[in-house]
Amino acid sequence: MRWARRLLIAVCVVLVVLPVLLGVSGYLLFTKGHMDPVTRADAIVVLGGEHDGREAYGVDLAKRGYADTVLLSNPYWSGDKVMKKACAASTPEVEVVCFKPQPGTTRGEAVFTQQMAERFGWDHVIVISWRYHLLRARFVFSECFTGKVTMTGVPRAYDFSLAKWESVYAYQVVGFVKAAVVGCDRFL
Repeated sequence: MRWARRLLIAVCVVLVVLPVLLGVSGYLLFTKGHMDPVTRADAIVVLGGEHDGREAYGVDLAKRGYADTVLLSNPYWSGDKVMKKACAASTPEVEVVCFKPQPGTTRGEAVFTQQMAERFGWDHVIVISWRYHLLRARFVFSECFTGKVTMTGVPRAYDFSLAKWESVYAYQVVGFVKAAVVGCDRFL
C-alpha cells in the first residue's frame, strides 16, 4: 500500500507540478526574456525559423542604418519564395547574404557569423529570432561568436494555446541543454 501512495504522489508531480513549473519558468525566461536595445552594428543576422516577418524586419533595420550587411539563414528548400525574394533584397546601401548553415541549427548560424566576422573584421552583430528563442540563441552565440551580440525578437505577437507554450518551453529547455553539452569547439 505504501508503494501505491508513492506512485500516486510521483504521478501527481509529473502531471501537475512539472508542467506548472515549466510554464511559469518558461514564461519568465523565454516569453518575457530580455531583448537588447538595437544599436548600430557591423551586420544583422536573421536566424532561420518560420517566415514570420523576420527576413523583412532584418532588411528594414539595415535600411534604417543599423548595419550595412544582413546575413539571412536559409535552411529552407531551394524553391522557397519568401527566401528568393529576401535574398534578392540587396541595394547599393545594404548587402544581403543568404547562407545555408552547417549544421542547420543556431550553432551553424553562429559559426558562419564568426567566420564572416573574422573575414570582414566585425565585432558587433544584431541577431533576430523568435523572442522565446533569444535566451538560447544568446548562449549559443556566446559560445561560438567572439564579438558583441545584440539580441532582438521579431516584432510580433504569439497567439499560442497553453499546450503549445508548454511544448515551446520544453523544446527550448532541451535545446539549451543540448547546446551546453555539445558546445561550439567541436564545429570550429
